[in-house]
Amino acid sequence: MAFSVFHPLVREWFSAEVGQPTPAQLRVWESVAAGRHTLIAAPTGSGKTLAAFLTAINGLLVDSQTAPLPDAVRIVYVSPLKALSADIHRNLAAPRAAIQRLAEDAGLHAPRITAAVRTGDTTQGERAAMLRTPPHILVTTPESLYLLLTSERSREMLRTVQTVIVDEIHAVIGTRRGAHLALTLERLAAVADRPFQRIGLSATQTPIEEVAGFLTAGHAADCTVVATCPGYSPGPPAGSCWPGDGQSMCAS
Repeated sequence: MAFSVFHPLVREWFSAEVGQPTPAQLRVWESVAAGRHTLIAAPTGSGKTLAAFLTAINGLLVDSQTAPLPDAVRIVYVSPLKALSADIHRNLAAPRAAIQRLAEDAGLHAPRITAAVRTGDTTQGERAAMLRTPPHILVTTPESLYLLLTSERSREMLRTVQTVIVDEIHAVIGTRRGAHLALTLERLAAVADRPFQRIGLSATQTPIEEVAGFLTAGHAADCTVVATCPGYSPGPPAGSCWPGDGQSMCAS
């Protein structure tokens, strides 16, 4: 997906707040736009989370221009770190609010893109409100996602998911917690009305193809790997792999 294909408001916000997209970001967006599962392997703080989220936010914005967005979960973001989940929720608020202001200033329909957090700290009132009015973006932990799938009402809420972003894969792969998360993702796949796209975020790992296999339940050949570590050399082909170009995922 070339940067020019994004909605003008998304391009305006990104250019003002981040700068020019890097080659790695363009590769991520091209893969995601093609409907492929995508694994982004880059150091912490390199901006890979924004690269993963931008196409999803763009899709919601484009859809909102033709009809009001239904209250339905479209994107599930899973982080093994509860504190990181809260940070992501706060960080998502900035682009959503900024894009809404840009739309209003341009005289366009201002999108109402909603997000909510579901962790062990979420109150009963917040959980009930989430079921009544599902957010477009659900930020959660592996354990909370598992619990959501044990309830009929919350399973119904998750049927509309189209994209699942799994962060910090390197922190759980090869552990019991990682095995439990893998099973939870397959339970979610069985609940969803249609196959969802999987986007994984990981620190640099070797061999990275094993991380891609974890993300896709063993179907690494269906996963594009974008690795930004300098000198990265992919092993036996397991999809579309790009060697790192030494650039961070964000210009800032």
